Formats: sequence, structure tokens, C-alpha cells
Amino acid sequence: QVQLLESGGGLVKAGGALSVSCAAVGRTCSSSVMAWLRRAPGKERSFVAGIRWGSGTSAYADSALGRCTISRANAKNTVYLQMNSLKPEDTAIYYCAAADVRLGVPRGVENYDYWGQGTQVTVSS
Repeated sequence: QVQLLESGGGLVKAGGALSVSCAAVGRTCSSSVMAWLRRAPGKERSFVAGIRWGSGTSAYADSALGRCTISRANAKNTVYLQMNSLKPEDTAIYYCAAADVRLGVPRGVENYDYWGQGTQVTVSS
């Protein structure tokens, strides 16, 4: 069992920056990929960015490319998402998730077995 403990998030003005972090606790060996997904109001959960623990290979949604950076600190079992140039449409609940896949960084929600409780990010115009 893996527990994911998120922190960060909050309210920021458009154009601002925000960082969220996620600490994995428990059987972290059962997760090879950590990712951030979000659920915007009235929309389904969608992939934002993900990273492999071992290689550091990362992947981003088109909407996040160039504005977000995902990183990991293996010794702390922690993953970070730095979000810059935030837009009102980035407003969502951001979830940390873990998956155990052999290759790459999956974008589909169905690939993720463990989820954090979510943290609210609100971007005001």
C-alpha cells in the first residue's frame, strides 16, 4: 500500500506561480511512476505531468508544457510540481498519483493505482 501526502496549492493571481509537493509513504517500491493529475470544475480528471522514479523521465500534457516542471527527490520519496504563468483555467483540484508500469509515463487516469486526497489550486483573473 502506498499513501500519497500532498501539500502546497492555494490561491494565486493569473501569471503567478505555485508549487505542490507529494510525499509517498509505505510500499513505494510498488510505484515506478509518480504523476500529477487535475480535475477542473465540470471536467473529468486529466493528466498534467508525470515522472519515473528511476530514470527521471518525465512527460507533460500540452497545456503544461513550458509552464510546469515536475521533479523528484528520491531520498525523500517526494515529487514536486512547479507551475508558472498560471491561468484561470488552471484552477482545479490537483491530485498526486502513483503507478507501477514498466516503461514510460502513462497519461491515462486508469493507469494510476494510488491517489492522494487532492489539493485545491485556484487562479484568479
